[in-house]
Amino acid sequence: MSILITGGAGFIGCNFVLDWLKKNEERVINIDALTYAGNLMSLNELKNDKRHIFVQGDIGDSDKVATILAKYKPRAVINFAAESHVDRSIIGPEQFIQTNVLGTFLLLETVKTYWEQLSELEKSEFRFLHVSTDEVYGSLETSDPGFTEHHRYKPNSPYSASKAASDHLVRAYHHTYGLPVLTTNCSNNYGPFHFPEKLIPLVIYNALNKKALPIYGNGQQIRDWLYVKDHCNAIRLVLSKGKPGETYNVGGSSEKTNLDVVKTLCKVLDGVSPREDGESYSQQITFVRDRPGHDHRYAIDAGKIAKQLGWQPIESFESGIRKTVLWYLENQPWVEAVISGNYRDWVSTQYDKQYENSYYR
Repeated sequence: MSILITGGAGFIGCNFVLDWLKKNEERVINIDALTYAGNLMSLNELKNDKRHIFVQGDIGDSDKVATILAKYKPRAVINFAAESHVDRSIIGPEQFIQTNVLGTFLLLETVKTYWEQLSELEKSEFRFLHVSTDEVYGSLETSDPGFTEHHRYKPNSPYSASKAASDHLVRAYHHTYGLPVLTTNCSNNYGPFHFPEKLIPLVIYNALNKKALPIYGNGQQIRDWLYVKDHCNAIRLVLSKGKPGETYNVGGSSEKTNLDVVKTLCKVLDGVSPREDGESYSQQITFVRDRPGHDHRYAIDAGKIAKQLGWQPIESFESGIRKTVLWYLENQPWVEAVISGNYRDWVSTQYDKQYENSYYR
């Protein structure tokens, strides 16, 4: 038995692969295009694990995906592959359309063809799980209730619009062709292996390197924060118990303003890695011009997944953020390799020999 993971060298994907293989013997086939955010260093502990088969490739490469499906015959596909940074989508939206919309479409087409050739029992047990975001729902006012699975889609950035389109395609392939799909929409993730362009890892890195801690606008934008390991637990549960055709919102029940997040990070760093001058890292906070179309608030109502599947986050924001800070302090070589770009050499130095006789490309 095996499962196919797309985007499994990215932030959430790599955490899922690592957690999956700690809890299951089932083989993981991992396809990732290794764009700037795909990092095989994050999976280094698996380089000699035969249960993990890595293939460099794009979800839009239908021939390669079809070959993988035919060779390994996975019982499920979990689609993490996506362009995911709002700022990058504002500067260059085309790649987001290529990966998140066209890529998802081509992946669905290839998976549908594979699924249609399975036996009736295999078809009934197969699952396609699509991992998405709460940003497809748009922005909330401070007093509004959180997003439910029935909330109207109102995306406000090229990134969220591209993810909304992918969600609609996944839904359409279930209702039109019967493909047994599941969709999860999660709130802001944080934790180990997070590429340091996002708020939390960027603040940790800048703080330790005596740089400004940039906050957009007045810092009052509100996000619900979800520790990535809790998210992985939710995905495993949806895969095993979720009803095909259904959507499940996954949130951390931890709404914080961006300013509060940065202040919390500073407080933790003050305790575990104090500045040489004895001052708080909060002295480095700097307010910068807000980005265009910045959504005010995201909030998830995770009542459905709690009631129907029994999922609850384990980590509070305070416990999760402390674990995250400690991980970055203990894994400085990973951080420095990402910042310098040297992580891109990891494939040739650590993986080429391992995969020279396999399907690896």
